[in-house]
Amino acid sequence: MPEVHVEREGAVVTLILDDARRKNAMSPELGDALAARVHALKDDRSVRAVVLTGAGDAFSAGGDLAMLERLRSVSFAEARAFMSGFYQRYLSITELGVPVVAAVRGAAIGAGLCVALACDLLVLDENSRLALNFVQLGLHPGMGATYLVPRRVGAQRAAELLLTGRRFTGREAAAWGMALEALPADGVLARAGELAAQIAAQAPLAVRALKADLGLDRSALASALDREAHEQAVSYASTDLGEGLRAASERRAPAFTGH
Repeated sequence: MPEVHVEREGAVVTLILDDARRKNAMSPELGDALAARVHALKDDRSVRAVVLTGAGDAFSAGGDLAMLERLRSVSFAEARAFMSGFYQRYLSITELGVPVVAAVRGAAIGAGLCVALACDLLVLDENSRLALNFVQLGLHPGMGATYLVPRRVGAQRAAELLLTGRRFTGREAAAWGMALEALPADGVLARAGELAAQIAAQAPLAVRALKADLGLDRSALASALDREAHEQAVSYASTDLGEGLRAASERRAPAFTGH
């Protein structure tokens, strides 16, 4: 079963997404494991900073394609409700009262990249394979993409990345301001831990208040998630999503028809 491991050094906790056999693909089970870890940490005032990373050679390969295929067979209402709950599992990371540093090595695709963008600071492997490739599957973006990506890189770059779904590197992402830094892969986790330790050494009440001041606009994020759940439920009923999933499994370009 997918798991989220916990490591602790002083006041810094590291959460490790672990379904490495599937490159930490985002399944409900992995989301449940993350939400449970977050719930256990929320009221622990001895924790002053958190690092979020992935096991193996990827942060997350994105949404589980088998899950997306299953959602094509349920009603609109069921799909919308499922997606709302799915987002909340992973974005539970935003409910922590302390700063969260994402350490991304290897691939971070689609919703997986969105979870990293929901953290307070992001350190990237300079050669990370990144994409917001929802449209390449015939799927409307989700996991807060329509709020989180413009917040990081501005409206024009966000539109280009979301409308094309193209791949880009950690080095490019850092140049756009999507991440704090891009480093060689073997230095990413250490740098994230260093940042977290520096934060943890500061006055905790001030840091918690500052996180809230600098953090996400929760009402704007909630509105974006509501719209995205609706539009993703629409996508599940489309023939384009079926074609996109087949093309992904067959490693070919999709032939979308707009239906």
